[in-house]
Amino acid sequence: MGDSNLSFVLSKPFDVKFEQRPKPKIESPHDVIVAINYTGICGSDVHYWVEGRIGPFVVENPMVLGHESAGTIYEVGPAVKTLQVGDRVALEPGYPCRRCSACLSGHYNLCPDMHFAATPPYDGTLAGFYSNPEDFCYKLPDHVSLQEGALIEPLAVGVHITKQAEIKPGQSVIVMGAGPVGLLCCAVAKAYGASKIISVDIQPSRLEFAKSYAATHTWTPARVSGEENAANLIKEFELGEGADVVIDASGAEPSIQTSIHVVRRGGVYVQGGMGKPDINFPIMALCTKEITVKGSFRYGSGDYKLAVELVASGKVDVKKLITSTVKFEEAEEAFKSVKEGKGIKVLIAGPNEK
Repeated sequence: MGDSNLSFVLSKPFDVKFEQRPKPKIESPHDVIVAINYTGICGSDVHYWVEGRIGPFVVENPMVLGHESAGTIYEVGPAVKTLQVGDRVALEPGYPCRRCSACLSGHYNLCPDMHFAATPPYDGTLAGFYSNPEDFCYKLPDHVSLQEGALIEPLAVGVHITKQAEIKPGQSVIVMGAGPVGLLCCAVAKAYGASKIISVDIQPSRLEFAKSYAATHTWTPARVSGEENAANLIKEFELGEGADVVIDASGAEPSIQTSIHVVRRGGVYVQGGMGKPDINFPIMALCTKEITVKGSFRYGSGDYKLAVELVASGKVDVKKLITSTVKFEEAEEAFKSVKEGKGIKVLIAGPNEK
């Protein structure tokens, strides 16, 4: 493997360039340097590329994009005990302060001082090398490829969402949105033993894939009210009083409205997708059905570990999600392809990957 630290850098919306940057150095005795082999393109990466910001996080200085990565340990700090040079790892791309109340309570994903890749002001992983703490790198079993390793990050998002939903064997689960995270929520729900998994989307090609992947049923909503779509869903799939669990992985207002109406009394609703900051929300149905509503943000303690185990055991097949793998120099074209909704998951090979 070469030692180029060529990086894919965003300066402002639609303004990206390849830039040779200094290789990162070991800053803490517990850090490792990872040679990046593959990186997946996430919707948030595309959002920064298009808008230059996500909510309060604004790109004010040039920033390396990317955060869904797997790589090979290149260098280890003197206090590192569990990893050695040559180990293949999935990178958890955000590490917390470890000292705040959120961290100390086990909810480090809510740390206000999170150092997260490709979230301003921190650089991402679309580079030759990346520095990360030892305990936020997860060794891949020999039979799990580095390409699969790059999909551990979105799978960990799906694991966290489904943990929030507390899915139990035999339950009915509706997942709104059949993008990568929605598909992975279906896969994890299946691994958890859900008996009826309904994938909802407006794109026929995505629903076709969902049915072949992990959903037991698929459904296309009509341009009618959320209440009417919910009634049609319940009738068509014989859901009785409604679904036990509904996950929104779309962030779309009509999907969220339908979700609240289709979940059963006393059921669980998890908001995994991000959309407009404010929407019209059916608060009366929420209250009268006493629905448990939870948000879901990134991933927390144990989520990455479980994601690796789900792939290693064969319970979740992430290989099927990989549409294509492109050379590092083709990164901008790959971003354009993802923006246009082509494929499911595109991987970018690291600059030293041959």
